[in-house]
Amino acid sequence: MLFDVITLFPQWFSLLPTTGVTRRAFEREQMVLRCCNPREFSDDPHGRVDDRPFGGGPGMVMQADPLARAVDDVRSRRSDAADVLLFSPSGRRLTHDSVQRWASGTGAILVCGRYEGIDQRFIDRYVTEEISLGDFVLSGGEIAALALLDAVARLLPGVLHDAQSAREESFHPDVDGLLDCPQYTRPREWSGVEVPPVLLSGDHRQIEHWRREQRLLATGRLRPDVVAQGRQQGRFGAEDEQILATIESAPL
Repeated sequence: MLFDVITLFPQWFSLLPTTGVTRRAFEREQMVLRCCNPREFSDDPHGRVDDRPFGGGPGMVMQADPLARAVDDVRSRRSDAADVLLFSPSGRRLTHDSVQRWASGTGAILVCGRYEGIDQRFIDRYVTEEISLGDFVLSGGEIAALALLDAVARLLPGVLHDAQSAREESFHPDVDGLLDCPQYTRPREWSGVEVPPVLLSGDHRQIEHWRREQRLLATGRLRPDVVAQGRQQGRFGAEDEQILATIESAPL
């Protein structure tokens, strides 16, 4: 799959293909990354791509024309009708389900905004989908784009070596969208705290039961919205509901 990133700071993306587990996706050519700087498509002799907003107000706005030329150039070098994704606080929240959708596709064109925003005319004409990491504002879209690329790479076959690792992570449908359970490693005792005995028992059925219980407890405490969604989808059985009830009945 091919991801073209339109960014004023292409150097931000230099580590992804060469570092950590994501490196495997690029070494195997499961994922290809290209960066395009909109300054190269500016008519300004200094490569300027922003200007003051009409109507007044603080900050600067990225101009439509350099971004449009950059997208057109990228599209001319692709063999697919790639979606154009814009990272924006007003976008739809990035979720595991949407990451899986991109991981099973052919890639996309990622637009990383900067300054106060982007000329709405470019968004209306070119952008297929707006994506947000959450209800906060970043200095630009690069961090959000890196998050999407990293999350997609992890889902590609062989990138994590053990495919079970991805299936047991937080928000995966194989664990009903629950948060991950606590993890422990050597030594068995650290700073006066022992590893839970069930993890040392060798009883895989009991271990899986404990992990399910811990996922439910963690999700119920930290993400009640995920529990509510799971209930709407009928993901929880009677035993799950008994575990969740211990949290909901606890005094505040």
